[in-house]
This record gives sequence, C-alpha cells and structure tokens, in this order.
Amino acid sequence: MALPMFLDEAEVTFVSGRGGSGAVSFHREKHVPRGGPNGADGGRGGDVILQADRARRTLYDFKLNPKYEAENGEHAMGNKRGKNGRYVIVKVPVGTVITDMDTGDVLRDMNVDGMKFVICQGGKGGKGNQHYTSSVRQAPNFAQKGASGEVVNCKLELKLLADVGLVGLPNAGKSTLISAISAARPKIADYPFTTIVPNLGVVKFGDGTFVVADMPGLIQGASEGIGLGHQFLRHVERNRVLVHVVESNPIDESDPVENYKLIEKELQLYSEEIFSRPRLIALSKIDIIPSSEFGALRERFEAFGHPIFPISAVSGQGLQPLLFEITETLAKVDAETEATVITPVLAEENEKFWDVVEEEDGFRVVGKRIIRMVDMTDLNNEEAVRYLHRRLARIGIIERLREAGIEEGDNVAIGDFEFSFTDQR
Repeated sequence: MALPMFLDEAEVTFVSGRGGSGAVSFHREKHVPRGGPNGADGGRGGDVILQADRARRTLYDFKLNPKYEAENGEHAMGNKRGKNGRYVIVKVPVGTVITDMDTGDVLRDMNVDGMKFVICQGGKGGKGNQHYTSSVRQAPNFAQKGASGEVVNCKLELKLLADVGLVGLPNAGKSTLISAISAARPKIADYPFTTIVPNLGVVKFGDGTFVVADMPGLIQGASEGIGLGHQFLRHVERNRVLVHVVESNPIDESDPVENYKLIEKELQLYSEEIFSRPRLIALSKIDIIPSSEFGALRERFEAFGHPIFPISAVSGQGLQPLLFEITETLAKVDAETEATVITPVLAEENEKFWDVVEEEDGFRVVGKRIIRMVDMTDLNNEEAVRYLHRRLARIGIIERLREAGIEEGDNVAIGDFEFSFTDQR
C-alpha cells in the first residue's frame, strides 16, 4: 500500500460566510404608522477556524482541497431572524505556520496541540428596519445588508516540533540511532537518502521524555536549496538542541572532520540563530573503526568545542551517556527559546481608524469600519443612502472630503464602491 505523500508546504484560500440581510417588515398595531417596524436581523456568516491537531502529520490534504468556505448567514424573513451560517473547522498539523500571501505577514504559528485560530471571521448579519426608528423616522423603509465575508489567501508551512534534531550527511547513521533510542522505525538501507521525510520519535530516559527528529540528510549547497535544501532546514528551526551525527569511518573513505565542517557551514549559511543552538557530536558506527585510529580522530573533533560521544546504534555502545547529556542540555535551555520561530501576531486593525486619500481620478476613503458600513448599505434604496450620508457626516468624513478640496461630481471610492460626490449641506 502506498504511503501518504509528505507535503510540508501548501497554498490555500479560506473564505468566511457573508452575513444575511435584515428584513423590512411592519406589524399591524393601532395608531402606529404603517403598523410599526418589526423587521428582524440577518444571520451571521460562518467563521473559518484552524485547529492544530497532532494526529495530522502532513499538509497533503490541502493539495487535494486548496479552498475552504464557510456558510453564508440566512436573510431575515419578516420578523423571523435569519439563521447563522455554519462555521468550518480546518485541522492542520501541529507546527504549521500560517502566512498571508498577499501581505507576507505571519498570521499565526499553530505550535500547540488543540489551539484554534479564527483565520476568517464571518460577516455580520444586517439589521432589520426595527433598528432605524427615531422621533422623525417612525416607519423606516430600509434595512441593512449583511457584511461580506473575508477571503484570505494563505501559505501553510509545516515546521516539525521536536526537542532534538539529528543532523548530518546521508548515511551518517541518523535513522539507525533514532530507531535504537525510540519506538520510531524509519526505513533504513545502505544507500544515500534513505530518509526523505523527517521522522519523529519519543525517547524515554530517566523520569522524563523528549521528542527527537531524524532529519533527511544534508548535502553541500543545502542552504541555497540544493537537494532537499530548505525543505529540510525549515524543520531544524524548531529544535532546541542539535545532535550532529558524523560517520566515524565513512564507506566512501571521505574525511569525517571535513564532512562535519560541510554540514556546519550549511547550517550557518541558512541561519546564524540555528547555528548557535546547543550542539552535541555523535561519532557513529564506532564499532567498525580500529581503536588505534579513534584517539587521533577524537582529538581533531575536540577542537570544535562541543561534547563528543562515540556511539554504535547497532550494539548500543555509548547511547546512555549521549541520552544523559541530551536531557541535561535540554534542562539548561531557557524555556523561552522553545518558540524558535518568531511569528508575530498581527495587531488587529483599529476599527475606528479611517482616512481620506486623494487619487488621480478622485478621492478614496480607507478604513475597515467605513468600508463595511457602505458594503452593508442597500445602495438601491434612496432612504438607506440618505441614512448612510448622515452617518458619514457624523463621523466627519464629509467634512474631511471638503477640506481635501472635493467638488460637486468628483469621484469618491469606498472599498469596491464608487460614488459621485453630492454636497448636501
């Protein structure tokens, strides 16, 4: 049976539901003009909610379904309120970073199992005409339209969560090591690139546990995207401690020290911050190197200043000291460094902010609140348009347009809507 494809990047569109429109309705009541307004409100559009789920291991599902939409809210009918649209919960693997493709801003790092993030809020339901009564408007003949939903084009990027990352050249012995210290059973063979996707294993040592990731092998030029390149290196960003596994007696007769330097250089070129992480050196396959040669090899590695552990994952030699040092090193790492990928949460736009900007063909009013106000107005209803004009005047937008030099008939754009300015002093 074919295994699911491992996919650690995907481009997805999320669309929340539009709000339902409010109703224009009047009930019969003696001595009340037109019976009195009782138009109900429209239903709210459904949200799109992302949820981190540890049972999800890849982003492959998003390749099959790159668009998710929530339900629209229902329109009000008379004095009956419209039903809210159903929300949609989209599950993503723990460790998925959400980036807005239009702005390049990181929206959220889904790094905790079960955490939820509303990536698209459903549009508000429109108000019925009962909300627009006043001392001078006792029988309003207009209602509010539902607000549009949100559309967010996202890039999803999976960065595996593991305490310890095993790095090194292909065939350095990483897969054998993770299978020896955890229940993980990666595919192992005597040819390069046996590991083509990261493997996670839980290691129990003493009274605690930690997660270790067996990463695909790096090659020269990986920091520039050669080979598995950035697909591998993005996962290293999560690791609090790196164990550099170096084959002590390479089959191709290459120099172990030069092999070590090659990988270290790629880590440094990719990220100085990653390069500065605590590092342990595991000299693997120590059981097949003559003891007379090991002393000189160890001396050469001591020059790099990292703890050195000769190991044999096959025989178990040296594994206990290595695991002890890993747990000690993890304990020393400041808890704040666990969130190794900085993902600033975007500040919510100030709802009260608005401004008038002069353009070549007229003027544009910007501001989320103002755009939504126009979007929810029935522009085919003269009474609704007059009400909108009064609201814009109360906020100060009309006066700001005058100050900017607008003249009768000039074009005014608000969101997707354009108007010819009429000054109603």
